[in-house]
Parts: sequence; C-alpha cells; structure tokens
Amino acid sequence: MIFKNRHEAGCRLARALHEYRGWHPLVLAIPRGGVLVAAPIVTELAGELDIIIPRKVGLPGNPELAVAAVAPDGTVLYNENLMSSLNLAPADLKALIEKEMAEIKRRLEAYRYRTGELEITGRVVIVVDDGIATGLTVEAALLSIKKAGPRRLVLAVPVAPPETLERLRPLVDDLICLATPVPFYAVGQFYEDFNQVSDDEVENILKKCKINF
Repeated sequence: MIFKNRHEAGCRLARALHEYRGWHPLVLAIPRGGVLVAAPIVTELAGELDIIIPRKVGLPGNPELAVAAVAPDGTVLYNENLMSSLNLAPADLKALIEKEMAEIKRRLEAYRYRTGELEITGRVVIVVDDGIATGLTVEAALLSIKKAGPRRLVLAVPVAPPETLERLRPLVDDLICLATPVPFYAVGQFYEDFNQVSDDEVENILKKCKINF
C-alpha cells in the first residue's frame, strides 16, 4: 500500500477509527509528520488535538543509533540489548537524556506555548504518527500515557513492520495499522510525498484545530 501523502493517510485512518466518533477522543500526534496525519482524524472524530513528543537518545558521534528513548514526563525506555553490547549503564546516559528532555520542552513551547500535563485520565486517547520503524520512541510515549490512566489507549498509524506492532500491541487497548509490509526499510518508502514537515506547518495545524494555548 502506497499513500499519496500524510493527509491522505490520515483520511484513511479516520475511516478505520470511526467507532471512536462520539467519544470526543484526545488525539495525541507525534510531531512533526504525525500532526499532518492526525488533522483529518480529529475532524472526522470530532476530537481534540494535542501533541506528545518522545525523543530517541543517540550516542555521541552516532546519534542515529538509539540506545534509549524518553517521553515528556521523564519516562525512559532503554534499548537493553544495545546497552549491554556497548557495556553502558543508565547512569552513562544521564546527560544525553537531560539534553533530549530540554529539546522536548523547547519543542512543546514552540508548538503549543505550554508544558503542563495533559488531561488524559479517563479519556479515550489515540496516539498518531505517520509510521513506525523500530518503535522505541512510540513505546516510550505509550508507557508514559498509560501512567495517566486513560479510559482507552489506541495506537493508529498508516504503516509499520509486523514485528514492531507485535511488541507494541500489549501496551494498547486497540491498534490500527493500515499496512504491515515486508520487507520494511523506512516509513518514507510507502509515501509518494514524504517531504520534511516544517515547524510552521505543525503550528498552523495546531492553531486551526484550536489547541488549548
């Protein structure tokens, strides 16, 4: 399955999520691409749009090698196998985690002008991204959301590899994924248009959806 762009992928997901219309769900998009996917979902489900920003923690000199991921509330998920192979302890990553937490705060302030806790308890929460590869950052986000006691936690993405979904499935009450292709190399290979999303695009969509500033 190939998606024309993120908006079209969001429209397809919205149809698959139709059972949640009437629940006024909180749709938590993972910026930047996830915000474009989430916009038509919020419209179709008459929900509320907000964002959650997990960040991967990479090694100095090799930032693409994710040894951990951190969520806005400080939840940290370690890549245990990689940590063991590199002979690293959690304490070794403290400075790197603090750096990513600062970046999360900066982005939250840039996108939504507030950093207060989300109102999640007792709500239907739908986490949306434009796709998942390894799933480490998404897993950190889901773990942090579960702590807040949502009524129902849903993960909705256009595309992801089967093995990643199997790892994430136990963390949610419902998982919607439109395509699980094999082989899977990168999220972008399943979009005709996968251009980089700007901060301005994210801010404009959040304002249009009347995010609570």
